[in-house]
Amino acid sequence: MNKTTALTLSVAFTAILAASSAHAQTNEPQAPAAKQTTGSAPINQVSKADQRFVTEAIQADLAEIQVGKLAQQKADNADARQFGQMLEQDHSQHLQQAQQLASQIGVTAPTEPSTEQKSIYDKLSKLSGPSFDKQFATAMIKDHREDVAKFEKKAKEKNSIGEFADQTVPTLQKHLKTAETLTSAKQSK
Repeated sequence: MNKTTALTLSVAFTAILAASSAHAQTNEPQAPAAKQTTGSAPINQVSKADQRFVTEAIQADLAEIQVGKLAQQKADNADARQFGQMLEQDHSQHLQQAQQLASQIGVTAPTEPSTEQKSIYDKLSKLSGPSFDKQFATAMIKDHREDVAKFEKKAKEKNSIGEFADQTVPTLQKHLKTAETLTSAKQSK
């Protein structure tokens, strides 16, 4: 990158920061900051169910990232490896959003998948080739069916958690359809 390009990018970035800072200052609510977290309902208004939902969403993202990486290493089928890459990429992006939401509502974000999710990973990690592909597809179908149902239900709620869930549903549906094509492709061979 030459100096002119670097200088241009630096000026543009500074301008964006200045504009967003000015926008944030003019749109701040007049309520005391101690009673409200940034961009969300007050912490005491977040239900235990919402807190659990966000925690489980983060654990699911962590698990899908790990399983996606595993698929890229162990899958025999190129489509399964590509799906693994999709899982890693999509769930890494989603994880950042989920962690930000957790911070906003005062939930400590977990740093590892649940015990059940670790167990699935351990079973898959002992397989390779076509047997991995089959078990990977089966596990991802089951997991994403459950996730789609859970997120669709939560998306009906009119709060920040519901909005988060609503934005996530299309990605989970895409993952479910992709996992289902892995099993149908095997059956047609």
